[in-house]
Amino acid sequence: METHAPLIDPFARPINYLRVSVTDRCDFRCVYCMAEHMQFLPKAELLTLEELDRLCTAFVGLGVRKLRITGGEPLVRRGIMTFFRNVSRHLDNGLDELTLTTNGSQLARHAAELYDCGVRRVNVSLDTLNADKFAKITRWGRLQQVLDGIKAAKDAGLKVKINAVALKGFNDIELFDLVEWCGQEGHDLTFIEVMPMGDLGNEDRLDQYWSLADLRDQLAERFTLLDLAERTGGPARYVKLAETGQKIGFITPMTHNFCESCNRVRVTCTGELFMCLGQEDNADLRAPLRAHSDDEALRREIRDAIARKPKGHDFDYSRQKIEGQMTRHMSHTGG
Repeated sequence: METHAPLIDPFARPINYLRVSVTDRCDFRCVYCMAEHMQFLPKAELLTLEELDRLCTAFVGLGVRKLRITGGEPLVRRGIMTFFRNVSRHLDNGLDELTLTTNGSQLARHAAELYDCGVRRVNVSLDTLNADKFAKITRWGRLQQVLDGIKAAKDAGLKVKINAVALKGFNDIELFDLVEWCGQEGHDLTFIEVMPMGDLGNEDRLDQYWSLADLRDQLAERFTLLDLAERTGGPARYVKLAETGQKIGFITPMTHNFCESCNRVRVTCTGELFMCLGQEDNADLRAPLRAHSDDEALRREIRDAIARKPKGHDFDYSRQKIEGQMTRHMSHTGG
């Protein structure tokens, strides 16, 4: 694999973390992520697994050290384990970590092979431990299937981090249940503020919005919160609960702009490179992938895009309306 000068954005931030969506499809229809009757992309528009491999290889050659596979639900993509096995070769040559974000539905089937491919930790999206509420928010999901997948991941040796979207009037009453369950199972837990992504019809984001500052205050009523300096290459800020030793993360794009240390970019399943989750500017990487057998044009397009990476996003709920709302669905960009 060729190595080249690393990617540095206009604000002197090294770009060493790539999130790649391998599909816009999912076996759930979570209300804050997708419409119930989604129109999925034609297969010809999606990057092939071979093109995804070429793209990831180019980024690793440009200094990317962490690669996260996302979707949709990445594990529903046909042949996806072949892709993981192929890309894992970079773990011996430049890549520090290969990981994924998943809804957990397919983990029971794939956890052992993921570990065999060099994956050592996964993020599982899980907003509630109540089976009825889980069915409601995912529309099509079954909680027990996800819990079985999480157990399979743990048994395979994978470290599991639970990602829970904070939703007022939905899982706010489960705060301590989620914390207690993660503590018992040995999972880290990160809470995420709901973001204005996609036109989801009847879902009112202002009604759903639960500030993590409020959530943190509730935690502090029961636990001693110790701020941690560590970063995992993403936007989360972490505390340790002194009484249990648990690590809790907070991703707060609304109440705290975490952009100053942003080291990541996202590529969609159609090859669009988004330099910021909260901005519409993007670069077409599919065209150079399909037009050239070598990757020189691809690398040039990547560098030109990184040169346009903005300082930050525009998400803001403070004026009681959704500023900076993105029209594309989260499943399109990659979670």
